[in-house]
Amino acid sequence: MPGDVPGNVARVARLLAEAHDGGADVALFPEAVITGYDGHVFAGRLPNLADSSWLTPLRTVVDRTGIAAVVNTALQREGSRSLTTLLLVPGYEPVDAYDKQHLYEDERPIFTPGVSGTTITVKGMRIALSVCYDANFPEHAAAAARAGAHVYANSGAYFPGGEHRRDLHYAARALDNGMYVAFSGLVGAPHGFIGGSTVFDPLGRRIATVGEGRHLAFADMDPQVIDEARATQRMWTHRRDDLGSSRHRGPAS
Repeated sequence: MPGDVPGNVARVARLLAEAHDGGADVALFPEAVITGYDGHVFAGRLPNLADSSWLTPLRTVVDRTGIAAVVNTALQREGSRSLTTLLLVPGYEPVDAYDKQHLYEDERPIFTPGVSGTTITVKGMRIALSVCYDANFPEHAAAAARAGAHVYANSGAYFPGGEHRRDLHYAARALDNGMYVAFSGLVGAPHGFIGGSTVFDPLGRRIATVGEGRHLAFADMDPQVIDEARATQRMWTHRRDDLGSSRHRGPAS
């Protein structure tokens, strides 16, 4: 619920425990899942990492089970605010791993964009982090692939009517780059967010998805599948970094 940080943390902790019980090594959660995605909340008091006690329920599950958690929240920085993805792994303090780089129109007056991409490694799989609007830009996922990512992980929040754009973008990012794409979508208040959490394989095929409401989707990811996809779909191998300057040809008008 928007603004209910303790309640949202508790819900994420329960889902995180369920993800572990289902066999997951890492769990990805939606955009602003801790604060809720709401303009009034964003403009008010936000959690920060100077005192991370609000994350204790999540840290308890992580330390007890060994699962890694990728959790996005609106975050108060020193002198700025960001939409930040936190990484929680057993035995360590929470890490503010990635700040959303592409801010949507309504977010720009409030938040400061991130300045670089981020990858993490879990059980030998390199995972690139992204947040919602980032995935609208093909070059963002391409930069992740160049950095060696096996998985492009996106925490998102899509408004009603965004189903087509959501599904098309994530499938395209997977096929374009020959890597897995995992999308975790926010559901519910205050805007009727449509969820749609899905995992696409390196050929852009849907291999896991959720139904309506709050559910977990599980997917196995194998680097060999990436190698096989890139062997048959050569877009990644044949990509040119330099296409030269653009020119206009043809009859004058």
